[in-house]
Order: sequence, then structure tokens, then C-alpha cells
Amino acid sequence: MVDAVAGREIASPAVLGHKDMMQTNSKWWVRLALTIAASTVMWAQGTPAPQTPQAPRFTTSIDFVSKDVTPRDAKTKQFLPDLKREEFALFEDGVEQKIESFALSHGGRLLSDITPAAIAPPAGIILPSVRPPADTSGRIILIFIDDLHVEFKLTPRMRQLMKRISDLLIHEGDLFGVVSTGYSSIEQDMTYDRKRIPEIISKISGAGLKPSELVRAQSTAEGPAEVRYRANTAFSTAYGVLQNFDKITNRRKIFVYISSGYDFNPFPDARQRYDAQTNSKNGSTDLGQTDPNNVDPSLLSNPFDTRNNTFSFADLAHELSELTRQANRSNVTMYTIDPRGLTGGPDMDEQDVRTAEYLDNVRTTQDTLRVIAEQTGGFAVVNMNDFDKALKMIDAQASDYYVLGYYSNNPDPLKRKRTVEIRVKRPGVELTYNKEYTLKPPPKPIK
Repeated sequence: MVDAVAGREIASPAVLGHKDMMQTNSKWWVRLALTIAASTVMWAQGTPAPQTPQAPRFTTSIDFVSKDVTPRDAKTKQFLPDLKREEFALFEDGVEQKIESFALSHGGRLLSDITPAAIAPPAGIILPSVRPPADTSGRIILIFIDDLHVEFKLTPRMRQLMKRISDLLIHEGDLFGVVSTGYSSIEQDMTYDRKRIPEIISKISGAGLKPSELVRAQSTAEGPAEVRYRANTAFSTAYGVLQNFDKITNRRKIFVYISSGYDFNPFPDARQRYDAQTNSKNGSTDLGQTDPNNVDPSLLSNPFDTRNNTFSFADLAHELSELTRQANRSNVTMYTIDPRGLTGGPDMDEQDVRTAEYLDNVRTTQDTLRVIAEQTGGFAVVNMNDFDKALKMIDAQASDYYVLGYYSNNPDPLKRKRTVEIRVKRPGVELTYNKEYTLKPPPKPIK
């Protein structure tokens, strides 16, 4: 997990995506560009052009990296809030780094003093009272509701889950926002106002496809087209939100990801049976006539007509890896929650899918939620009906931690994937932190 800002650390904005801040930054960059352009023209007019070719020059930037680490006593598993900066040692790819910033959060509040020191006014000048700086000691919590991958029948459970999140996870001083992927159309900007939560809850509505709809959906060479479209919508939305966290440092960033998971090739056997019945030459029924000897119609179809979904798992793994890489670059911990809870089998009206096929799909989708959480330092809440217990675990893990910041002096600046190791001098301490991060890919050259 990393906050990488080329060259220097950028202070945390109180609200993500603030239009005034974006306009101010844009005007500042325009003025800077015009100043540089004018200086270049004046220099070019007064300086003769060089006659000899210049050797190429290569420059590198120094990235500021912050890592969250949770130390606990190896025997009691209790958080240790009394560690000092000098007791930590941090290494990147085996090279020790100098810890530039050090902050402790205990009980969800930063205890380190990060308020800039006041400057005394000159003698004889009376200045207006200074507005106190915005409180930056709370956490930042983003609730991501992937309603495109939660069935409509789970709407009451999702609303109850959101209510419990507001009661058990979002505390006073926490900056929170809510985003949905589908028809719920929720886009709550980051706010401290907890009074907005009831309105958000009333908008939540599941819009996921049922198993029978997945089986009967129009298929392509890559499986049901609707499946990939919905997954790409969810991933791109989450990726965009994670990018907005890049500039925020020294605050715990929690990403609660509510979804039933992903499978690019759902119920392949059921879809094959349905295709075989639909394409049967006997049109006495809407689904075609099965063999009179009760032979599975999929066995009577041409095997070379079967659609190839060999790379569906590889494609899904690639998209998940891109999402988790961005979360690690932004130093965001993701916790995934499956609103289905404990699942025993398909509903009685789902005649197209057999129980074994349904459970296999559940395992696949839950595995994707585990990957998202475990690759970013969090955990997945799957096969669990006691959401209160899970939310209390998330709250505890996200409330007690240290933030260590450093400027990377990696000897290989071209290496994108980097390994981080944190040690403490005190014996009998267990550390929990994300052990690697990936640099942003270089910008594509302009053609």
C-alpha cells in the first residue's frame, strides 16, 4: 500500500474531488507553464544555438511512500501503542530507508501532532484570528456498493448492512463517502455529515443477474457479454475512486467493497445444456425436445460448436490484479463483504442450474472477493451471517496502526514491483502490513 507522489509529499485535501481545488491547481499549472515558456523564448533569443549534439540526459523522480503497520504482542495479540520511531527499521528491496514521517493512530484517532506551528505576527500589526485547520485525525472510509453484482432479493439485507456500517464502523470525525455501480445511482461525496446515511440507505437496490438469467443470456466467444460489461463497469468505477486517494497521506483509508463477486464464465454446463435444447431440431417446445432416452442434450451437440472460454479465468485475474495494484499504490486497505452470507443452494424456482453448479459458482465468486481483500491488507467477509462481528473486526484493525513514510532511494529506479520489509527492535512483536507495492506505469509517449 503506497502513496506515491513524485518529488514531494502533497498535503491531504479535506474533501476528495473538490472543484475549487481542481480549478486553483489548473490555474497554477497554466501560470507556471506560461512563465517557463516565456523564459525559454527570452533565453533562446539571447543565446546562440549549440553546434555540437548534446548527449541524452536521464532524470528520475523520488517517490514518497507511506506504509500502514499494525504491531501486536505475539502472545496476547494486543496492539502496542508505545513504540517509538527509532524502534522501527524499514527496507525496500533489501535497502534500508530513512523514516521521514511517523504517526500513531489509536482508537481511530491520530495521536501525533501534525498541526503546523503558529508563526508570531510582526510587532505592531494586528492580524485577524486564524481559522483552525481541518481535523485530519479521523479515518477516510469509502463504501463501495456494487449493486450490479447483488441480486434484487438481497436489497433488504444490503440496506441492513449499510445501517450496521453506519452504527459500528463510521464514527464521529471519520470522513466517509458512498458510491454505487448500477441503478441505485448513489454518489455521495466525502463528508462528515452522518445525517446523509438514511437517504443513502433508501436508494440501495440490488440489480444483479439471477442464475437463470445468466444461463439464458446471449453468449459470445468470451461467455455472456453482459457479465464482462458489468464487471468492467464495477472495476473501472472502483479504480477511479482509488486514484483519488493518491494525494492523501497520514490518514487511514478504508475501502468497504460490498459485492457478490465475479465469474467471467458462470454456469458453463447449464449454459451448454440450454444451448443444446434451444438449438434442437425438434421445436415442439420452446426449449426444444430432449432425447427420449433422457440423455443429456449437451452430449448430443457438436463438441466443436462449444464456445471457448479458456482464458476467462486469466482475464479475470488480470483485472483483479490491476485493481489491487492501484489500491496498494494509494495505500488503501480493502475489505470485501458478500451480502449473500451463508449459501446452501439455488432457489426453488431456479430450475436451469443444478446445486453442484451453483455452489461451484459461489466458490469462484467468493475467491475473487478474497483476492481483492487479501492482496490489499484486508480480509473478506464471506460465508458469514454475523456482519456485526465482521464490522467490529474491521473497525479494530482500522483504528490501531502506525504510519511510516519515506522517500524511496531504491537503487533500481526502473523496477516497478518493490518489496517492503518492516522490522522492530522489540522482541515478541508481530507485524501486519502489506509487503509490496507496484509503481505506476510510465505515461505513453504522445504520437
